[in-house]
Amino acid sequence: MAELLLELFSEEIPARMQARAADDLKRLVTDGLQKAGLAFDKAEALVTPRRLCLVVDGLPEKQPDVNDERKGPQVGAPEQALKGFLGSLGGMSIDDCEQREVKGKTFYFAVIEKKGEPTSEILKEIINDALLKFPWPKSMRWGHTVFSWVRPLHNILALFNGKVLQFEWGLGGKGDPTKTRFLKWNNKTFGHRFLNPEAIDVTDFADYRAKLAEAHVLLCPSERRAEIASQAEKICADAGLRLKDDQGLLTEVTGLVEWPVVLMGDIEDEFMELPPEVLSDTMRSHQKYFSVLNADGSMAAKFIVVANQVSEDGGAAIIAGNERVLRARLSDAKFFWDQDRKVTLGSRSDKLADIVFHAKLGSVADKVGRMKAIAGDLADKIGADKAQAERAAQLCKCDLITGMVFEIPEVQGIMGRYYALHDGEAEAVANAIADHYSPAGPSDDCPDAPVSIALAMADKLDALAGFWSIDEKPTGSKDPFALRRAGLGVIRLIIENKLRLGLMDVFAFALAQYKADDVSEDLLGFFADRLKVHLKGEGVRHDLIDAVFALGGEDDLVRLLARVDALSAFVSTDDGANLLAAHKRASNILRIEEKKDGQSYGGTPQEDAFVEDAERALFAALKDAGGEGAKLAGEEKFEDAMAALAKLRGPLDVFFDCVMVNDDDKSVRENRLKLLSQIQSVMGEIADFSKIEG
Repeated sequence: MAELLLELFSEEIPARMQARAADDLKRLVTDGLQKAGLAFDKAEALVTPRRLCLVVDGLPEKQPDVNDERKGPQVGAPEQALKGFLGSLGGMSIDDCEQREVKGKTFYFAVIEKKGEPTSEILKEIINDALLKFPWPKSMRWGHTVFSWVRPLHNILALFNGKVLQFEWGLGGKGDPTKTRFLKWNNKTFGHRFLNPEAIDVTDFADYRAKLAEAHVLLCPSERRAEIASQAEKICADAGLRLKDDQGLLTEVTGLVEWPVVLMGDIEDEFMELPPEVLSDTMRSHQKYFSVLNADGSMAAKFIVVANQVSEDGGAAIIAGNERVLRARLSDAKFFWDQDRKVTLGSRSDKLADIVFHAKLGSVADKVGRMKAIAGDLADKIGADKAQAERAAQLCKCDLITGMVFEIPEVQGIMGRYYALHDGEAEAVANAIADHYSPAGPSDDCPDAPVSIALAMADKLDALAGFWSIDEKPTGSKDPFALRRAGLGVIRLIIENKLRLGLMDVFAFALAQYKADDVSEDLLGFFADRLKVHLKGEGVRHDLIDAVFALGGEDDLVRLLARVDALSAFVSTDDGANLLAAHKRASNILRIEEKKDGQSYGGTPQEDAFVEDAERALFAALKDAGGEGAKLAGEEKFEDAMAALAKLRGPLDVFFDCVMVNDDDKSVRENRLKLLSQIQSVMGEIADFSKIEG
């Protein structure tokens, strides 16, 4: 079996695009192989900053022969039908076709034997097609080329079974064919840009990988990642320090180097008074440096940088250069830190009127005014200090005016906390300012301090109410104002802190700040969808949430989840499953008969009209379960309410075994249909069982 080795060698591919590009290359080529009937053992795509590589192992050298059998028209069919059939056979005559009898009639059949082509010829078409269809998020043209790629493409290595696939890839000449540049496929690659830039001849993937390693290129991203982590942890441990965990930065840096060399630099003491978040974000965002921690978890006056080359001086010049760049950046940060603290945070609030929050929703100062009112209202509801919640709302956006946040937007909120503490504000107020953007995502910590909760919810509810009031809601995949994230944030704040809130009241208060129409019902529907998304990750069935929401009037998420939990446990038992089946049976009978008769059979059946003991027993059980279940559900004892429903199982089984609903006597039939309706009513006090699947 043969091997395909393909390498697309280019200028540096942005790190954020590399993993997706490797997946796309593998998908496009393997899809083409499968479509051509070429089986293979395994395929692997690898990527470095300058090369996309694909190796497919276990390919046949020739496409399998195919026998294609086509059924034609009936013998004696009109000439036009025969012509059409023969025209699709590529030169066969009617004498080449067989006649076969099918169900007493004779038809023409054509058997076309298609010889398989050499795999090498098919591979050229597949690779050619993959290059044309490659879905880069952004691409460019260069020189006189018409062909576009993420960065200028310099070389295509294409080997099949150790031999070069003879092909040329034309890059185009912008309307002038004489300027077209061709990349002739070959067996050459190139080593590290600085350490081994010369061309290297390879014979297969093993040879390719080994020679690249000799030429200072670690081909596999996971190997480079592990090498960076290993070197960084060792150099920190040798200095009595530890590396700050940052998997996102590790992934990004892995995509920036082909031969990682980890070095440690120093941060000058004068910058260590800066907040650790400023130090960390300055190094991470702009320089791709890793932070280093002391044994007690505080920031160490060191940083880790990953170079892409080996230097003769052991990295001294590289470290000095990076220290110089970092010194300039931290000098700017220190300047802003000193300047920002010369005035209080609160004194900046007037300038918020100059920042537009949204053209239809006013300035940031307007938003702060609304947040203050919402935070105060929420503080009363959740037991937070109202004055502190309102003060935190008044100050929470003021750091947007500071030089530090203007320079490093990632630290907004965090800097507000530092400046508030510097001004002597209460710690709860300062912490709320830092927390009010949280939770910003599913992995973000959720605030649990009462003042922080009130402010974080106020920020998100104001945004939701505002954009709902101007009808700029998320549609499809579009959510430019991150309202889905805001909705999930509110849900997490409520659930994780077990807040007993009526959402409709909260929505109405937030909407009132905009003097907008009441769209609370629509917002509640949006929250129901977000809740299902949130709970799906925790394995909660969406149909059970629908079953509880369908009861209507439920806007307390904590109570709703307690009901869903009890319902989930109940339907997983034998009693629950049988009761669910009985409910569906009763609903189906009732639906069919109501449709047939054109009338509803709601209402209470007449006890003196029952004929069978099974009817009387079921009616008595429904009366008991209905009263008890409703009472227990009202007391939020949902598991007990489900247990009360479980008592219906026996009478229901007997009823369906012994009683024919559609009796010949019209009055008996009508009474029995009303009894079925009672089953729906009683069970519907706990949940809408018709929404439950299975």
